[in-house]
Parts: sequence; C-alpha cells; structure tokens
Amino acid sequence: MISAIAVVAVVVGGYAVFQRARPYLHGSGCEVRAAAGKMPLDLDQAANAATIAAVAFRKQLPERATVIAYATAIQESHIRNLPGGDRDSVGMFQQRPSQGWGKPAQLRDPVQATSKFFDALVKVKDYLDRDLHDSAQRVQRSADGRAYAQHEPDGKLLARVFTGREPGSARCWYPPDKKTSPRRAEAIREMRRAFGGRLQVDAPKGTAPAWDAVRVTNARAGWAVAAWSVTHAQIYGLAEVRYGGKHWKSDAGHDGWTKDEDAPTDHVIIQ
Repeated sequence: MISAIAVVAVVVGGYAVFQRARPYLHGSGCEVRAAAGKMPLDLDQAANAATIAAVAFRKQLPERATVIAYATAIQESHIRNLPGGDRDSVGMFQQRPSQGWGKPAQLRDPVQATSKFFDALVKVKDYLDRDLHDSAQRVQRSADGRAYAQHEPDGKLLARVFTGREPGSARCWYPPDKKTSPRRAEAIREMRRAFGGRLQVDAPKGTAPAWDAVRVTNARAGWAVAAWSVTHAQIYGLAEVRYGGKHWKSDAGHDGWTKDEDAPTDHVIIQ
C-alpha cells in the first residue's frame, strides 16, 4: 500500500513539474476579449493592431476611423505586414508604390503605412457617415470594395480594445525560449513614434533605471498605451506592464491582466 506521505510527494512533485512546464504549454499568441466577443491574433497581428490605434491617437481621430482601418487591414492582409502582394502591393494595407502611396520601405513600416491610410481617409467627404465599405473603397480603390463590409464587426471589436475603451482586454503570451533581450529604450522610442509627442515618459534617476513610466491624461489613453506595450513585449523584451489597478507579466502572459492595487492610474509602468 502506498503511504500517504508517498502520495503527497507524488502530487507535490507533479505540481512542480507542471509549474515548470506551464509557460511552454500555450505556445505563442494573443487574444482580445471584450463585451462584444473575442478574437485570437498572433503576436505580429496584435502588434500591428495596436499600432493602428496608436497612430489614430496621434492624429486625434474618432474610433470610427480606427474601425475602418481595421476592416481594411483585415481584408487586405489579415493585419500582417506583407512583403508583397498583388502586383506591387506591400504592407498591411497593400498600398502600391506605383499608385503614389510611397516607397516600398515606407509602406512596410506599420506606423507610416497607417499614417498614409488615415491621411487618405480623412480626405473622403463624410467618411464617418458613409457605409464602412464605401469609405474604405474610396481610399483603397480595390477590385471589389464590398468585401470590406464583412470585417466591420471584427473592426469594432479591435477598436474597442486597442483604443482603450475596454480596459485590460488584450493579452499576449509566449514561452520562455521566445523571450528577447530587454530593449526598453527602443520600445519607448517606437511607442512615441506611433503615439506622437504628446506622450511624456518619466524614468527614475540612475544610470540604469529599472522601469519607465508613461504619463497619461485619461484612462482610455492609458489602456491604449498598455495594450501597445503588451503586444510589443516579445519584440522588445518587456517583462511587465502595470496600469489602472492591474498588471501583466510576460512570465504569465496567458493569465492576462491580474489585480495589482499599487498599479497607478496616471502612469503606465513598463519594465
């Protein structure tokens, strides 16, 4: 008969093995989850989606503009930064250099490509009041503009999450062997390039500060910054993001945002 002590030892040992293996079990991925539903994304898709919302923030555009951009990017590339496409099309929005969108290198830059899309969108008269596929087609001039309409629900879901309207609704995860070296300074520079100069970043004094604090003026902006940080964490080796009474940790990314009473409401803490 197996003794109670032996049983406990087996259970404890099994739990320890599970805890060591747990970070590897889920692989890599992201998910947005809001009241309207949920949507799986891979790491690249999520980072690109967060960038679209960031550029909209910089340009002070309404959420509807972001919805149109998401529906367009889903149809054109599944929100992926494609190296090519039909004829000379490149990037998330499959913009064509031959049609005056810019140089290929610019169109492969998610920040610049998104900025060019929005610059064209706001020139469409009454674009906020038109059907989504009509506004998108007047920018893209694709073969069948009606195809954009099918992605409006997903566009609305992504906009609710990445513009910060629904707090803590984006999570990403990846196993320890997919971690990258910390490059927080580069992350902050790229964040400011996407969101614009209105973002102010404070850091503790010292030659090697352990964290940066992105100052925000309201909760919606804070959650947009927090979502951008989580979706770019693997790229820049970010370990933790804290904001609004919650935190996300790369070591337990699949758990999403968990309670943290000390997480501030006026700064997004990035480590």
